[in-house]
Amino acid sequence: QVQLVESGGGLVQAGGSLRLSCAASGRTFSSYTMGWFRQAPGKEREFVAVIRWSGSDIYYEDSVKGRFTISRDNAKNTVYLQMNSLKPEDTAVYYCTADPYYSGSSRWRYAYWGQGTQVTVSS
Repeated sequence: QVQLVESGGGLVQAGGSLRLSCAASGRTFSSYTMGWFRQAPGKEREFVAVIRWSGSDIYYEDSVKGRFTISRDNAKNTVYLQMNSLKPEDTAVYYCTADPYYSGSSRWRYAYWGQGTQVTVSS
């Protein structure tokens, strides 16, 4: 079992930055793929970024490429999402996710989810 707890959300002006953290419990964290999804009001949950266990394979949704950076610290059982140049359209609840096998962009394939953290970008 893996439990995920997100933090770092908040209110920021357009052009600003936030860093989200996701702390994971469980001894097998280092072998799991970790990802971030987001869900805006009235919209489906969408893929943002994913990082495999080694940190060598990283993928981003097109709209966040060049602005967001996903990273992980296996010694701290934590995955991060550094978000720069934030836009109002980035406003959403951001969810951390984990899976021992899957590393794609489908939200249906991930086994574990956090409760989410709200990110609000004002214009």
